[in-house]
Amino acid sequence: MVLRRRARRATTVAAALTSAALLAAGCSSSGGKGGEEQSNGAGGGKGVNTPRMTIAMVSHSGDGDTFWDIVQSGAKDAARKDNVQFDYSHDEEAGRQAQLVKSAVDKKVDGLIVTLAKPDAMKGVVKKAVDAGIPVITINSGGQYSKDFGAISHIGQDEAIAGEAVGDELNKRDRKKALCVIHEQGNVSLEERCDGAKKTFDGEMSTLNVDGTNMPDVQSSVEAKLQSDDDIDTVLTLGAPFAATSAKAKEKAGSKAEIDTFDLNAQVVQGLKDKSFGFAVDQQPYLQGYEAVDALWLHSYNANELGGGKPVLTGPQVVTDKDVPRLEKYTKRGTR
Repeated sequence: MVLRRRARRATTVAAALTSAALLAAGCSSSGGKGGEEQSNGAGGGKGVNTPRMTIAMVSHSGDGDTFWDIVQSGAKDAARKDNVQFDYSHDEEAGRQAQLVKSAVDKKVDGLIVTLAKPDAMKGVVKKAVDAGIPVITINSGGQYSKDFGAISHIGQDEAIAGEAVGDELNKRDRKKALCVIHEQGNVSLEERCDGAKKTFDGEMSTLNVDGTNMPDVQSSVEAKLQSDDDIDTVLTLGAPFAATSAKAKEKAGSKAEIDTFDLNAQVVQGLKDKSFGFAVDQQPYLQGYEAVDALWLHSYNANELGGGKPVLTGPQVVTDKDVPRLEKYTKRGTR
């Protein structure tokens, strides 16, 4: 009798444990994103069990821009989690960028992520995507055009607000004369950064257009400007790779100007750490890529739309040497 009761209790416990295990398995595979909690780091974890979809991102980046490496890191991590085939292409020339978007539309991708650095060139192809029933999210640049072009959301920073934050920071540092280096002429976002900084900066700010695809040209142009005007006490670059180049120009020119920049990478964080750079403005590119892919997945899976018709802001955040201990490991990892 005792043995039979023990056997019945063991059977009951085993059944209960089996039921709990089945229930847990059911919970983790429902709701679309249960595997996310299993992630043990960027890009880790088990993906969802939703149908495979293809998302294309087409940016205005040139070759070798570390900013877009970070954007892609975020997008790829979200793609792995969301069971997405992620295709990336880019071209700094607006007409060729538009052609890449058209190719993605012709392939009938399930979602499209585009930048609007040259909005006039992109308007027609974005409309073509929307008319074809492809949901579009814009990122990084041209947020003020996103809604009118038919995109469901824009993810990035407000460039004018970011510029204004720079002007405020320069005032705190008692800067008097700044040079804003625009590395891609005609890029509306870069122009907005300089214009925003001029708006709040109490000192004098001039702009210098350079060919961002030619670093020797960037260096020589900044160097010449610094040599011709000893009163320039700040060089503001609009992308992380140009900060290091401007630092070389400063050294060659014998200038004491502070180098400040938009965007982060490992080299900029090291420059903040050793005080060769003053501050950086972070717009969190990893977040732009990650949230854009994830937002398109959510739109497909659950008809969600981010922002309520307003841009989803990822910046600006002014970063100084005081922030280095908190951020350094992430820039080395390539996600900040």
